[in-house]
Amino acid sequence: MATDHHEAPVLEAVAAYRDRGELGFSPPGHKQARGAAPDVRAVLGDAVFYGDVLATGGLDDRREKSSVLQRAEALMADAVHAEHTFFSTCGSSLSVKAAMLSVAAPHQKLLVGRDAHKSVIAGLILCGIEPVWLEPQWDAERHLAHPPSPATLEKAFADHPDARGALITSPTPYGTAADLRAMADICHRRSKPLIVDEAWGAHLPFHPDLPSWAMDAGADVCVTSIHKMGSGLEQGSVFHLQGDLIDPDTLASRADLLGTTSPSVLLYAGIDGWRRQMVLEGHRLLSRALDLVARVRQRIEEIEGMHVNGPDDFCGPGAAAEFDPLPVIIDIEATGTTGYRAADWLRKHHHIDMHLVDHRRISAQFTHADDHTTADRLLTALRDLARNAHTLRPAPAVHMPAPDELRPDQVCLPRDAFFAETEDVPAVKAVGRVAAEMLTPYPPGIPAVLPGERITEPVLRYLRSGVEAGMNVPDPADPTLTTIRVRAEDHGKPPHFSAHAP
Repeated sequence: MATDHHEAPVLEAVAAYRDRGELGFSPPGHKQARGAAPDVRAVLGDAVFYGDVLATGGLDDRREKSSVLQRAEALMADAVHAEHTFFSTCGSSLSVKAAMLSVAAPHQKLLVGRDAHKSVIAGLILCGIEPVWLEPQWDAERHLAHPPSPATLEKAFADHPDARGALITSPTPYGTAADLRAMADICHRRSKPLIVDEAWGAHLPFHPDLPSWAMDAGADVCVTSIHKMGSGLEQGSVFHLQGDLIDPDTLASRADLLGTTSPSVLLYAGIDGWRRQMVLEGHRLLSRALDLVARVRQRIEEIEGMHVNGPDDFCGPGAAAEFDPLPVIIDIEATGTTGYRAADWLRKHHHIDMHLVDHRRISAQFTHADDHTTADRLLTALRDLARNAHTLRPAPAVHMPAPDELRPDQVCLPRDAFFAETEDVPAVKAVGRVAAEMLTPYPPGIPAVLPGERITEPVLRYLRSGVEAGMNVPDPADPTLTTIRVRAEDHGKPPHFSAHAP
């Protein structure tokens, strides 16, 4: 197929469907907005419904002979230096599960960074894969995790030569990136694939001043959320493949197993249009964004009580290899309040929604969509926050564990604990019990406790004090953490195994 990045096959097919006056006696039932409720049309606009057509028998013919989606995926692969690309309308949560299932089967080992998103853990539960955890590089001073090191990966393969491959999250929601080239080399010397959960890195292929793109670094599969740092719609995701360690038909079949049979053409069109935008204009748009964010970082640094984390804080020995400046991570510890209270105050008083918030930080995620207007509004709000920080004190203390207290012992597979007979016990009686649910501060969505891990007092104290301070832990049966769901005591306990890479 000739490559012409001025094309947007899905977007153009949606327009053509409307122009031809197609009449469908098939889903969706709103029939090109005619049946949608007037109040819904007034809020969403008719364009949403006009673009909501069947992928086959609508956007394309019944047998997909014009292969609209395949052309769009091929253009995306060319744009990001991959050999194969697959679109997903179920978010990167589906894409990463498809990648995992393509590398390891139930009861086989997969090396996984313990800073993985909860969607990875859900994949372990669904698939029955045995994780061997790769410990992140912990910053004890700032209480956050950077991606695992190549040395950790090397040792894990030495200790677990039967592992089928590795899965690394890079960049993290804090903008820190792993040494992916070294990690790919470690995997490939053993003919094992490297999966990179690069959900926060959709923009990376399109500017040289950003961290290394996983495909360029040698990864075998890369999963990317177009809606995070791109301009696609929520749930729009792509996953890319290169090399011969994973069969493309196997990867496609795993995605088909997990995905919906009613994909949203609106999401496909958003992905397709974003690819064209980035190929044609991405360097200019991202250069402007990088210049803007450099100014914003400098201005925030001038605000009393605020420090913007950068490569000097996050990169170096024992920390990250590369750094993305677009996530503006603001340490507000010196203001005497928490990120939770600060974020709530900004929403209430300035109608500004921050991204990542924790016990001492707030994050403003910049993209190519931002400009001086949005930046100045943020700066005005942050200056006002600094002036009013005294009203947010004293903030409830969040009891942060030491790095050596952060990792509970895993005593059974996440799948076995999740599907075991369970009971809900008072939190004070949960210490020492085996968790049967995830306990995940969100965002960023990295579980502090997984099914199958033995609950420890320091981690439970951290979570409960965090909830009291404003932390959001949405996934347990009791989000207040008054009770914890654990494996029932009388349920047969599988033999102990170690899931940690020493």
